Amino acid sequence: MISRKHYLSRVRKALDRNPVVALLGPRQCGKTTLARQLIPTGHPQYFDLEDPVIARLMENPMTAWQGLRGLVVVDEAQRQPGLFPVLRVLADRDGQPATFLILGSASPELSRQAAESLAGRIEIIEMRGFDLGELPADVQDTLWQRGGFPRSYLASDEESSVAWRKNFIRTFLERDLAALGFGLSPTLMGRFWTMLAHYHAQIWNGSEIAASLGIAPNTARAYLDALEQTYMIRRLLPWQTNLGKRLVKTPKIYFRDAGLFHTLCGIHSAAELLTHPKLGASWEGFALEEILQAHQPDHAWFYAVHSGSELDLLMEVRGKRIGVEFKRADAPHATRSMHLAITDTALDELWVVYPGTRSYVLADRITVRSLSDCIQPRTRTALA
Repeated sequence: MISRKHYLSRVRKALDRNPVVALLGPRQCGKTTLARQLIPTGHPQYFDLEDPVIARLMENPMTAWQGLRGLVVVDEAQRQPGLFPVLRVLADRDGQPATFLILGSASPELSRQAAESLAGRIEIIEMRGFDLGELPADVQDTLWQRGGFPRSYLASDEESSVAWRKNFIRTFLERDLAALGFGLSPTLMGRFWTMLAHYHAQIWNGSEIAASLGIAPNTARAYLDALEQTYMIRRLLPWQTNLGKRLVKTPKIYFRDAGLFHTLCGIHSAAELLTHPKLGASWEGFALEEILQAHQPDHAWFYAVHSGSELDLLMEVRGKRIGVEFKRADAPHATRSMHLAITDTALDELWVVYPGTRSYVLADRITVRSLSDCIQPRTRTALA
């Protein structure tokens, strides 16, 4: 088993300071496995709401929980979001005799109940599949190709990994979306999701996609919202300020898992990936997710003006403003656009991230960096 010490430490610290902690993320990303390191499945204080016996017990949650002490784990919490008012009452007891770890995939009702019922009492931690900070440096290409979902990444061979991802996509469309409260057509969502792959790392054009599918623009937005809320898609917002320039004001779209993106694009092997037209976009999305995961920025945007100047990622990390350009090239070079971005956005640093292994200075405040160098702990220490 691959140790996920980072998430385990975050959960333990959050439980020390809050009566309720929610560990949220896509299905099959490892939430239950992590929780079992705190309380094993089958323990009387581990409540899996997919178990019909437990679900029946939760018809009277106050009776089931009020006498418990210590840690209580509630798995698949999105199945009964009505439990949150009960959690509020239990969280407000003198002395906090019990703390609650809630595991769930995102759903509109789950998020609403958590925000309304547990305001000031809950800390939310988002979890994803494996990332480079948890794995050896030499597996970068495998993680990029297969994605971070544990069963996809750890599959015995490429064929098994692809088969798992295809099954995940089918189950997500046919069962998970409905179970999470999204009343959307599985067939139409499948077509939308596949078409969205062509916009990966590009500006969102809802009207164009809606016209291609024969649906209304607001329906396309609802489908995009559903994929974002279930951690399938990242909507990266544009940086906005009064520069006297015509800034791009529409978000960019990224698939959060490279493996699912490759499957929806029909890419089934490393050889197919390296010759595919979406090679550069795929690597950009993969590297962007890894950097966001490693640095946990306070804010993240992209920057673009209609005249052509742009920046793939603009983030604020512990008081520093850092720009990132992703270049799948052997030896990236400084461009006029990079210098303009430094001036326009007042960057402290600009990283040009590429697949190579060497890091070197290009110009004042511009450094070429390997992806592995960007995510190592010493990078985070240097920014502190």
